[in-house]
Amino acid sequence: MIRIVPSGEVPWEDVEAIFDGSEPGKCRCQRYKVKGWMWRDSTFDERYAAHESQAARGSGLVAYVDGEPAGWVAVEPRCDYAKLLDLPVPWKGRSEDKDDDGVWAVTCFVVRKGFRRQGLTYELAAATVEHAR
Repeated sequence: MIRIVPSGEVPWEDVEAIFDGSEPGKCRCQRYKVKGWMWRDSTFDERYAAHESQAARGSGLVAYVDGEPAGWVAVEPRCDYAKLLDLPVPWKGRSEDKDDDGVWAVTCFVVRKGFRRQGLTYELAAATVEHAR
């Protein structure tokens, strides 16, 4: 059974379990939040603290499979992603207000080892729509 919960309603230890030992555990879903080059312009401790704060604010969703923390998706107002707002490609041919906090962005999916290839990313993606509303 899959259950998806806003990250602000779950213990930080559950989010940690999803990221433990994974490649995304190094960037902590901060790729589009850190202006400049993430590896030069931030430390792991800064990214870790920012991710913990992001999760506590409910700016993500956590998926549980049979009660076990299994997946994460970062979803919050687009204007909270400083680097995303500065990239030229997403804005080519568009003239909307980048600072519109009513437009949300999904920037990161992580599925814990042992829970991959079960369609969990699709479930998380679908849940972001209602969460953003």
